[in-house]
Amino acid sequence: MATFKEMLQASFKSKDTEEWLDVYFTRPIGLVFAILWNKLGIHPNVITILSIFLGVGAGVMFGYTDLWHNIAGVLLLMFANFCDSTDGQMARLTGKKTLIGRMLDGFSGDVWFVAIYSAICIRLFNQNIPGTDVHWHFLIWVLAFVAGVMCHSPQSSLADYYRQIHLLFIKGKEGSELDNYAQQRQIYENLPKSKWLDRLFFYNYANYCKSQEKRTPKFQKMMEMIKEQYGGVENMPSDLKEQFIKGSRPLMKYTNILTFNVRAITLYVTCLLNCPWVYLLVEIIVLNVIYIYMHKKHEALCKMIIDKG
Repeated sequence: MATFKEMLQASFKSKDTEEWLDVYFTRPIGLVFAILWNKLGIHPNVITILSIFLGVGAGVMFGYTDLWHNIAGVLLLMFANFCDSTDGQMARLTGKKTLIGRMLDGFSGDVWFVAIYSAICIRLFNQNIPGTDVHWHFLIWVLAFVAGVMCHSPQSSLADYYRQIHLLFIKGKEGSELDNYAQQRQIYENLPKSKWLDRLFFYNYANYCKSQEKRTPKFQKMMEMIKEQYGGVENMPSDLKEQFIKGSRPLMKYTNILTFNVRAITLYVTCLLNCPWVYLLVEIIVLNVIYIYMHKKHEALCKMIIDKG
């Protein structure tokens, strides 16, 4: 029987793509819950649904200005994240991967943050803009829309895309969840209309892949070159592959910044200090600068591989 340490290692995607906080805090706690819930026969999808309720509960708590409600919000969002880690670990360790699970996993984080952004807007609506006697009113909703839809969403999706690309190069197809628009669209078109839920998932997921591909023209060109010349990543020259991995590895720290932990810690601090508008500005300014830099470096790396290939 595998030890806890061996199970923990097996649940990681890779050293390059795992964050320090996840490796030493979130994943071990998630694995304890995963082992417990697996013994109780609880399916990973149930845990994902639980995480949705916890994340929405966190959003409600962040809508209040007093310290204790905000501490409750921090704890609820932490437990939601533990559940999110747990369902993925359980799915990888037990093989209980389902299409519904994929739908819920992608849906859960979006629901958390819709609740959180909405709560921040309600909280600040009748408060004064700092340094003025003017209320935020609908301006805060505009700020939240820019932070959430125009910044948070593309940042997270491209960070996840780059992680999956890196995993493809270091672990092959089996170790990566990298998909493409054409493939997912074909699955959608081949599904019978009676399977409307499956069709809805693949329609949206195909468009999600398309948005990632539109933002990465040099990477798409590089993959076309690799396919034409070598038949795929697995057959490309080892020195060329290693060059890509070497260039991609330093960018993984930026993908980590643009996913959950940094965003959550910033949210916790600003809500506890009763200035959640700062969180929105960090999203729009600081994280966007990192996003632009990461994107520019990755595209430059792909161009270099094209030129050398």
